[in-house]
Amino acid sequence: MDDDDRSTEYDGTRVLEFFTERAAGWDARFPDDGPAYDAAVAELGLFPGDTVLDAGCGTGRALPALRAAVGRQGTVVGVNLTPAMLEVAVLAGRHRGALLTVADAARLPLRDGVLDAVFAAGLVSHLPDPAAGLRELARVVRPGGRLALFHPVGRAALAARHGRPLGPDDPRAEPNLRPLLAAAGWRLVSCADEEHRYFALAVRD
Repeated sequence: MDDDDRSTEYDGTRVLEFFTERAAGWDARFPDDGPAYDAAVAELGLFPGDTVLDAGCGTGRALPALRAAVGRQGTVVGVNLTPAMLEVAVLAGRHRGALLTVADAARLPLRDGVLDAVFAAGLVSHLPDPAAGLRELARVVRPGGRLALFHPVGRAALAARHGRPLGPDDPRAEPNLRPLLAAAGWRLVSCADEEHRYFALAVRD
């Protein structure tokens, strides 16, 4: 779903309307996030030939780095609920070497165990049921595959940007995230919640 204002709770219709209205100017709102995306993809630890999904790929800012990481032999798939966001990705040329489709990340049109890794930027907080969404991501990843949950800024900086305190129920907080992942079939390897990034890495059990 890409980086966003995180003030909109996940609802299929609301999310579609919210991002459709903002798609054309989305990249201009976050012009300096590119290096953070590149660094996060590098931390995911992809190999040439891997098959990777960008779940909620938005305007496709991670897609070029994912393509470079898996090489010509690999496969990059991007899904997003909002067609207008994918249109921006195409206009920006980020679709080259990737398979893009309109789909809900909580109901993926993929076979079981077909992926080596998932990259998800700004996704978990939008899922109506984070536990179910993480189970769906686990379904499509092979055992030993990896999941990266990413934001270009940390949770505290994000909350301050929008003038609200951090909530205790935030699924991205490590004490909440670890059991959520475990129940969904993931093992949390690391979780960094810093001013300039949020990055959690998990492995499929």
